[in-house]
Amino acid sequence: MGSILQAPSVKQSVIVVGSGLAGLSAASELVARNVPVVILERQAKPGGNSIKASSGINGVPTRFQPPGLDSLQHFLDDTINSVSSSVMSTMTETRRSLISTLTSSSASAINWLVDEKGVDLSRVAQLGGHSHARTHRGAGQTPPGASIITTLLSQLKANPLVELQINTTVTKVLTSQGEVIGVESQQGGNVQTLHGPVVFATGGFAGDSTGALTRYRPDLHGYPSTNEALPGSQDLLSEIGAQLLDMDQVQVHPTGFIDPKDPSKTTKFLAAEALRGEGGILLRRGKRFVDELQTRKVVTEAITAQPPSTTEGTKQWDIVLLLDEKTYQSTKSHVDFYLWKGLMQKKTISELDHSDVVLETLEQYSDIVQGKETDALGRKSFGNWALREPKPDTVVYVGNVTPVVHYTMGGVLFTPDAEVLDADGKAIDGLWVAGEITGGIHGANRLGGSSLLECVVFGRIAGRNAARYVETTSDKR
Repeated sequence: MGSILQAPSVKQSVIVVGSGLAGLSAASELVARNVPVVILERQAKPGGNSIKASSGINGVPTRFQPPGLDSLQHFLDDTINSVSSSVMSTMTETRRSLISTLTSSSASAINWLVDEKGVDLSRVAQLGGHSHARTHRGAGQTPPGASIITTLLSQLKANPLVELQINTTVTKVLTSQGEVIGVESQQGGNVQTLHGPVVFATGGFAGDSTGALTRYRPDLHGYPSTNEALPGSQDLLSEIGAQLLDMDQVQVHPTGFIDPKDPSKTTKFLAAEALRGEGGILLRRGKRFVDELQTRKVVTEAITAQPPSTTEGTKQWDIVLLLDEKTYQSTKSHVDFYLWKGLMQKKTISELDHSDVVLETLEQYSDIVQGKETDALGRKSFGNWALREPKPDTVVYVGNVTPVVHYTMGGVLFTPDAEVLDADGKAIDGLWVAGEITGGIHGANRLGGSSLLECVVFGRIAGRNAARYVETTSDKR
């Protein structure tokens, strides 16, 4: 669905820093209220990390889920369990209010994308750490992140209220008497000053290996990352008094592809969690070793419990992700891309390393899926796995994977209204945040599918409240 072109506005522009899903959601709400927007993006292409999201977006309850199984309470409980009891014991009420807003707004986030924006999110899968299938993606070939981002971006670019500046890095947030009044930025060698209220949606610091990541998590030195090597932006906000939270909570995703053509490359493609959600398994020397649908933290810890296979340069483990034919068919849009990139291969079992052990493992796993045995590792959901009698010439789809620094759960402390809090717990006027730059929602572990959800929920809230702020301050002038 295209956006309706609007009449020129005489209102003050809102500055949105970052063009990932959080920034685009905020911008969409602003222009829907006839408020002009300037979007500043430091990279050459808009979309941020959101455009690479491959597993989907959570929503409960939605018309795409099996009726009567899932509930908001289940989603809330899963999220709180994922945060971990030790983290949840600190700032408990703040965390509960943020998580409650995230989960209770999830169905409306899905409806907004589907009904108002025209995004297909009709397929639902169960990811690790979830008690039910609630992670939505489209039925077509385009991954969910790219589908959502390209849709919102095309609508915003067609709107005369929107100005998008790429290759533009914000270097300072401007304040006056405790209120944010604009930003300074650089584009090439040029410095510009923009005035107006600000929505910060610049993402996390998982790619900032020589800066914030080293400062807060030096133990992750040498790990590859799914993020581009860009500095984090939290310091820009802490410089004006923003309070930071959970900065040491960094998510290491268990499955980043090791490219056979460039195995030591530090930036890696993510092997989508949907591959495991739809039935895929993980092997170490031919054997399963973990419930593949545990949280990312648990699966990662099971992998890293043994020494890495490579420590020089990039620290890596030698783990195989394996899919049967039916799992491949259910994730075809993903796997075909990985096959094209050379990150996965189509092979027979006899062609694999430790092939005899793999065959025995698959025979046992197939019995577990059929209910002949109980999984000693605890897996209870098997997606679309359909292989019943594996043989040496059975075709499977495999890729080598390793843990990768993927997401930073810590960031700027904020409220359910997307307001930034200072050291005294007071909201900073003229400033809102959304997306990975925030802290307080995910704690020790982020559930798959909740990143895109967080961007939509709090991006929309930030946009609505920034629009209200513009209306209020305009009335006072």
